Amino acid sequence: MASCTSASVKAQDDQVLVEETLSARTLILNRPRQLNALSNQMVSRLLELFIAYEEDPNVKLLVLKGNGRAFCAGGDVSAVVRYIREGDWKLGAKFFAKEYILNYVMATYAKPQVSILNGIVMGGGAGASIHGRFRVATENSVFAMPETALGLFPDVGASYFLSRLPRFFGEYVGLTGAKLDGAEMLESGLATHFVPSAKLSLLEEALHKEDSSDPVTISSIIDKYSQQPYLKEQSACLRLDVIDRCFSRRTVEEILSALEREAMNKADAWITTTIQSLKKASPTSLKISLRLIREGRLQGVGQCLVREYRMVCHVMQGKLSKDFFEGCRAILLDKDKNPKWEPSKLELISNNMVEQYFLKVVDEEWEDLKLPARFHLPGYAAAKL
Repeated sequence: MASCTSASVKAQDDQVLVEETLSARTLILNRPRQLNALSNQMVSRLLELFIAYEEDPNVKLLVLKGNGRAFCAGGDVSAVVRYIREGDWKLGAKFFAKEYILNYVMATYAKPQVSILNGIVMGGGAGASIHGRFRVATENSVFAMPETALGLFPDVGASYFLSRLPRFFGEYVGLTGAKLDGAEMLESGLATHFVPSAKLSLLEEALHKEDSSDPVTISSIIDKYSQQPYLKEQSACLRLDVIDRCFSRRTVEEILSALEREAMNKADAWITTTIQSLKKASPTSLKISLRLIREGRLQGVGQCLVREYRMVCHVMQGKLSKDFFEGCRAILLDKDKNPKWEPSKLELISNNMVEQYFLKVVDEEWEDLKLPARFHLPGYAAAKL
């Protein structure tokens, strides 16, 4: 549980708690029973706080962490599904619009954000942290983008940050939903530091005492508590050559064929698990996700989020595919873990069907995502545009 004794705490029963110390502000995601899944209220509050603190000269550093055993397990998808079942997909779309604007503000933030990822970091939790300047993993960290198993796609700006992982690691992580530990997060660049959980309280104490927005200063403080973790023998980070050979292929079908050839040549449980993950995922999700990550490599974070918003609106609307609703039913609601995807096979999904997700939504009231103007950005934030 998060300790709130050493600082003034506001909104005790809120879903986002705030600790104030000198020039640092610590924001605590506080829905531990829901693994800190981001509700509409949490996203609104975080956006409000980030904007206010950016303009406040007394605030120089933001620390973001989660209460309990998760940093954040993702967006509150069940609430979005409820909106859609009640006949208003646009309410679901509004949630994603607000979440993506928060991701954009974090990605282009003028002050350092230190995210302490001591637990589960998935989906929307990645969006709320990976865009920030510093990401601290621990031995308890578990990262994943599991959207293709839900009939969705890696969003929250993942087409920007996954596409910038080493070589073709982003395609692997985004398509398979593979879980990474703290050492793998550091190795791949998803985390900037690895700090043993036993030292986190000392790290936070040191950050709270610092009166600086200088990233070099903040990084040197985190460095004092950091260590180099060991990769496990089965780590995907030790299989980059295989990942490159397979996930560099042009299509999902070719990726699967390449993996199956690897499996014939060498008995490896990791390859078998990777093939199984792809075969369980929504074929439509796999195809749109591969194109999304590939296009993201050449675009700024804002362009990535605008495109992802178009795509998520198509998913919410449900005209192109109902896989998202079926995935939520099978994984989150009925929990039979046996989704019936439609189309059921990769070869039944044409390039034209994929293309539809990247076009504007045909609806009189719909418009593209409007991102806020950003000014006076530090170099590392401006580079993302």
